[in-house]
Amino acid sequence: MPIQEAFTSGTLRNATAADLIDDINAAIAGAGFDGEVVASVEGDRLTLTTVRLGASAKVDVSVSGGANGLGLTDGTATGGEGAFLQHYADCLSAQTVLFPGIAELLEDLSARGIGWGIVTNKATRFTEQIVAALGLSPGCVVCGDTTPHAKPHPAPLLHAAQVLSLAPSSCWYVGDDLRDVQAAQAAGMRSIAVAYGYHGVENGGPHSWNADAVIAHPLDLLAQIER
Repeated sequence: MPIQEAFTSGTLRNATAADLIDDINAAIAGAGFDGEVVASVEGDRLTLTTVRLGASAKVDVSVSGGANGLGLTDGTATGGEGAFLQHYADCLSAQTVLFPGIAELLEDLSARGIGWGIVTNKATRFTEQIVAALGLSPGCVVCGDTTPHAKPHPAPLLHAAQVLSLAPSSCWYVGDDLRDVQAAQAAGMRSIAVAYGYHGVENGGPHSWNADAVIAHPLDLLAQIER
């Protein structure tokens, strides 16, 4: 049976909490606003990040699916949204690196002839920049604006399987949030939750998501696909 891996951006790249706060604050300053990031960090868990700007604009930046998969929620944004997002894009990948073990994992998958792709809720304009900066060559990249629905809807995962000409049942989906497991289950894929990186506390920890497996390190994935 052919096996295809799909990852969220948050399971591949490591942007530390401090780096994220620095990047967002630089974006706020560059956009000409007064504001600051308010964050609650406990060890490796970034539980809250909110940007509060002046009266002319307000953009809430929520960490969803882990800090590594930073998602911008701009439903309350007004006049300054475009400037903020542009400056955010300018510094998005400046301090982003792969998680330890990811490079080795991808090399091993390539040697085995196992393809992989990225499915993320992050917008295309941000995702493409990160993928290029990291020098990644995934078989497909599906973003939050690729399909009409974002995760936990299965549409993005099903689209990835279609692009790769694979049956969903032959795919593993690796994620760092409850919505990733829900999307994998709805798409008929096997789900892998990661215990590394950052996780929002609102959905409990990875062991509570009813994934098919939970891994503590990227290379632990190899044991799962060998079963």
